[in-house]
Amino acid sequence: MPIDPEILWLIAGVILILAEFFAPGVIIVFFGVGAIFTAITTFFGWTPDLGSQAAMFAVTSVVLLFGLRRFVKKWFVGHSANAGGSVDDDYTGREARVITALPGRGEDGLVEIKGTNWNARSDTPVAAGETVIIERRQGLTFHVRPRH
Repeated sequence: MPIDPEILWLIAGVILILAEFFAPGVIIVFFGVGAIFTAITTFFGWTPDLGSQAAMFAVTSVVLLFGLRRFVKKWFVGHSANAGGSVDDDYTGREARVITALPGRGEDGLVEIKGTNWNARSDTPVAAGETVIIERRQGLTFHVRPRH
């Protein structure tokens, strides 16, 4: 029993929209909407062959991505309270355990906090197993100092 192309496009669209919840970035959702739009145009017979369907999917997805992403991203992500960098995140001031030694001089090592390993930098050397205090976060790297 063959499946109609519009059903395949609809299923692909729903899967892509649901995938957005597992892959942050507000990008995949536009490809999902493009697939659903392609399902609709295929249902009405406006895109009868695979070539026209692929073109409709590509054009619709890219136009939606570049045209609406900045507006839709606010709905999914919201506004960051730390956008200006003036408010400390919820890790600042907390203790972390050093997993791999921090050589100091701003070079990277690993620390563990809440059961997850993070890159960390320290101006002073810190041995593995010691406890450090998180001073700030820069991207995915914590800047730490030894606990005294």
